[in-house]
Amino acid sequence: MLRLWAVLALLAAGSFARAEEAEGEAEKVVDGFSDGDRAKMAESSEKHEFQAEVNRLMDIIINSLYTDKQVFLRELISNAADALEKARFHSVQDETFLGDTKDLEVKIEHDADAKTISIIDTGIGMSKADLINNLGTVAKSGTTNFLEAMAEGGDANLIGQFGVGFYSAFLVADKVSVTSKCNDDPVQHVWESSADASFTVVDDPRGNTLGRGTRVTLHLKEDAHDYLSEDKLKESAKKYSQFIQFPIYVKVKKEVDVEAEEDDDDDKEDEDEEQKDDVETKDEEEKDEEDKKPKKKTVFEWEQVNTQKAIWLRAKEDVTEEEYNEFYKSISKDYLDPLAYTHFNAEGEIEFKSILFLPKKAPFDMMDNYWTKKSEVKLFVRRVLVAEKFDELLPRYLNFVRGVVDSDDLPLNVSREQLQQNKIMKVISKKLVRKVLELMKKLAKDEESGGDDEEEESEEKEEKEEKKEKKDEEGLWTKFWKEFNKNLKMGCYEDDSNRSKLSKLLRFYTTKSEGKEVSLDKYLDRMQESQESIYYMSGDSIETMKKAPSLQIFLKKDLEVLMLPDHLDEPCLQKLADYEGKKFVSIQKADVKLDETEEEKKKFTKIKDMYKPLTDWWKKKLTDLTESGAMKEAGVKVEKVEVSKRLTESPVVVVTSQFGYSAQQEKVMKSQAFQNKEQLSMMAGRKTLEINANHPVIIDLLAKVKASESDEAASKTAEVLFQTALIESGFEIADPSSLVSHVYKLMSKELGVNPDAPLKEIEVPEDEEEPEEEDKDDDEEEDTKEEKEDL
Repeated sequence: MLRLWAVLALLAAGSFARAEEAEGEAEKVVDGFSDGDRAKMAESSEKHEFQAEVNRLMDIIINSLYTDKQVFLRELISNAADALEKARFHSVQDETFLGDTKDLEVKIEHDADAKTISIIDTGIGMSKADLINNLGTVAKSGTTNFLEAMAEGGDANLIGQFGVGFYSAFLVADKVSVTSKCNDDPVQHVWESSADASFTVVDDPRGNTLGRGTRVTLHLKEDAHDYLSEDKLKESAKKYSQFIQFPIYVKVKKEVDVEAEEDDDDDKEDEDEEQKDDVETKDEEEKDEEDKKPKKKTVFEWEQVNTQKAIWLRAKEDVTEEEYNEFYKSISKDYLDPLAYTHFNAEGEIEFKSILFLPKKAPFDMMDNYWTKKSEVKLFVRRVLVAEKFDELLPRYLNFVRGVVDSDDLPLNVSREQLQQNKIMKVISKKLVRKVLELMKKLAKDEESGGDDEEEESEEKEEKEEKKEKKDEEGLWTKFWKEFNKNLKMGCYEDDSNRSKLSKLLRFYTTKSEGKEVSLDKYLDRMQESQESIYYMSGDSIETMKKAPSLQIFLKKDLEVLMLPDHLDEPCLQKLADYEGKKFVSIQKADVKLDETEEEKKKFTKIKDMYKPLTDWWKKKLTDLTESGAMKEAGVKVEKVEVSKRLTESPVVVVTSQFGYSAQQEKVMKSQAFQNKEQLSMMAGRKTLEINANHPVIIDLLAKVKASESDEAASKTAEVLFQTALIESGFEIADPSSLVSHVYKLMSKELGVNPDAPLKEIEVPEDEEEPEEEDKDDDEEEDTKEEKEDL
């Protein structure tokens, strides 16, 4: 029983001790206020009602106005920057305005225990009346009043920009406290609200703790506790506000190495002075080793997050090449320097400053998400990031361009996330596109002029040095073209207003370019005087196109032809239609016209009459073949058979109609996952078979047809020639079995074998019996033994 009472007594003592500890903990400080301070504030606070239907409006702000939670930090930092700007403005008029608080800065800190974030600025601050009038009226912007007062020449003594943006704090907080002190009010005041229909304003019982400025403290919701992290705060602040002109600091915790304090060592020496002689040498060595070990100490420091400067605000003459390169890497996250850049100020209907960069390398997934990818140009308003990616700043084909656009008077909606007037965006976009195309044009022109200068001879040393520099720069446009040629071709296809500018940037292989891509201007310079069109052909590769029968007459006449191995080349030229008054003409289509003399025309007319029996007969045969014969399912429609002007070596060639798909286009369309077979069949165009009147096979075929139109050998030859011409011209045969059977028969005849001979099963000789082989082996072994014995 005595033991039980003893246990109960101990428990009671422990409870009493814990109660005392709880009372001590209850006095903990949150946001600089103790419980006693808060009790005083509660007694003397004034309660006010918001001047708007706040419950509904707050719900709109929190749930509808903003799409991203972390913009709250952008809005609060922007407000702080505006307050700092006003303080700076007043300090210019009155040197004593800043007083003891001369540093204009923004500081951000978090308290993990209290679950709060605080944004402190040394700006102009607010009086009690300012807190009530400006924070008590939702969507009341002090900056708007400030600008109005400045325009009227009135007093500029207004608060920072606390409009709707201030209330974005309730995205992450269920309670917001604003402590503020301004020069015009000797008392520091505290404004608090929980996003309900009321707020309180009270004198700060702690007195003047800020000196001048404002401290906004957010009591975070449970789902926003991830912002109680140094890295998260630094990331968000840097993302949106890295170019704010005032320094932004985030409070970070660091561990540093410290040496043992000398005072402690001196005390120990005094206490142990009498025992010094008795200490062993070993102990002294151990003590020395312990002293040498670094000790860790936790310290808090203010780390600046907006070290990157807004170089677009400076004159381009004042910005170095290295600064441009570093700035590009910071906004693009690219490890390479930019290929080229343009820095300009736009003036007129809307004014803005911009720097645009062309990268050296294309992203590996650039064309994978071409239709959904947004422009990578960042949009700023007064150095505050509004949008990292914007749909309407640049067209899709220029989505590889990096850079910034900053405007002071861009019309935004209240959330800063959308522009209110599409007209303004169109003006900005038009200017940006023009600047980018001018930059590309300059690159292309520099490269071509550099090449021309290298051909000229010069004796002066200065000219040689200039040439050397140009030679070093040579290839910039070529490098760019290799990386981004598909984008420019897509732009040529999509951008009607800039198609003529883009056409001057295009580069193509030709039959005379010796493996290099040349501009259309160079092609025009090399055109023959009588040539009226720009000729082109498409195919899978340059090597394949060089062997195409359609090219033969152009090589003979020394006419240059554009060679298009890329799938985007042909649609691009078809959209262009002409260049400098010269129409683009495909040599793989039936409408090709070449210069002829009167004698050549008369001769060709006579040849057509000579071969009319063959062409008429052949047309009838091919119609039967494609409509009811072996190629019925191939979808090939034959329009006509005629004597060719383009063939010099091959016996036949197949070309398509003027407005139908070329062979290359047919392949591309057939490879589409969601192809429309009916549309493909309609757009494929009707085929024309052209024959070479000088080829021995055609001459022999004409003779056979004249002798007998029912000649079976002639029919088979005509069918095989048409099918092989389809393949050689780049078209596909849906069912090649008919062609294959003819090829097998021709091979049989070549080998002297009857192609119609029936198949016979081959007789395989029977294997000899195994026992006999074993007996034979035994006899050989016995003979070998006898020979050895004789030896």
